[in-house]
Amino acid sequence: MIIGNGTIASVLPERDDLLFFASGVSNSQETNEKEYQREIDLLLSQDKSKHIVYFSTLSLFYNSTRYVQHKKYIEELIKKKFKHYTIMRLGSPTWGNNPNHLVSFFRHKIKNKESFQVWDTERYILEKDEFLHWVNKIPSWNCEMNVPGIRMKVKDIVKKYGYEK
Repeated sequence: MIIGNGTIASVLPERDDLLFFASGVSNSQETNEKEYQREIDLLLSQDKSKHIVYFSTLSLFYNSTRYVQHKKYIEELIKKKFKHYTIMRLGSPTWGNNPNHLVSFFRHKIKNKESFQVWDTERYILEKDEFLHWVNKIPSWNCEMNVPGIRMKVKDIVKKYGYEK
């Protein structure tokens, strides 16, 4: 079963053995507490006997924003409430059109000829094929999987992925 209909959910395979929870807060700049509570409420309404797969963020290793605090909280909640779980911490996806995802953000700005700042930093970029490779490797036991993709300078992300193919 797949909960959600966004970028991540759009490529997930239907699996009877897993409950994919791909309906969380995707905007790392989110300030509306109702959005965070919506995710908590939706998560807690799921069948706790199912093997849940939750999609988190790698940014919890290097950031402490409200968004990251929420993701850490959800991960702990899952570990306490669900008997079987997989937590997948992901890099930024290269597919989809969610403007809150890094690659889509740059594509939108470039397409609309809007200015934007390119930070002198690195981010992890995840291709769809690699994501699906690891989804197909989810084990039956409880685990946490870090699926970063590749580390790239932001300026190189803009060059490689910022323009529609």
